[in-house]
Amino acid sequence: MQIQIKKCMLLALLMGSLSACASMPDNLVSAPRVQLSNVQVVGLGFQNQTFLLSFDVANPNSFPLPVRNIGYGVKLDGQRFASGQTSSEFTVPAHGDASFAISVDLNLLQTAPQLLYIVRDGTRREIPYELEGRFGIDLPLIPSIKYRSSGMILLSSDVR
Repeated sequence: MQIQIKKCMLLALLMGSLSACASMPDNLVSAPRVQLSNVQVVGLGFQNQTFLLSFDVANPNSFPLPVRNIGYGVKLDGQRFASGQTSSEFTVPAHGDASFAISVDLNLLQTAPQLLYIVRDGTRREIPYELEGRFGIDLPLIPSIKYRSSGMILLSSDVR
């Protein structure tokens, strides 16, 4: 009988703890600021183009953010350019900055011919971009953190 009472008390304590976690405020972790710092054309072929997308991340929180994976979506001049999910392990220090890069292989001739003009023009003038995605964070009880930003960028090319 004594064991039954202890089990019930333990179960009640566990349920209370879980409901407290479920009611934690969503703003416990502030979203990092993410900017697209560079879009570099690193390979041009007839059927395949390779781009290196570089990002800067600023952590407004008073604790480090250990990032384990990144979901991303990039629009250039209003057109969907690249999206996906990648494993990328790095830590953004508390009140600090970090950078990461993603290599993207596309076939612009097949998937989005209008992006060819945007990429060509983007090496001569700044074009608007939009970012949105999620960081998978390796901290207990912290769900993935959404980010969204926009700005202007000039594309660069290592292709000669």
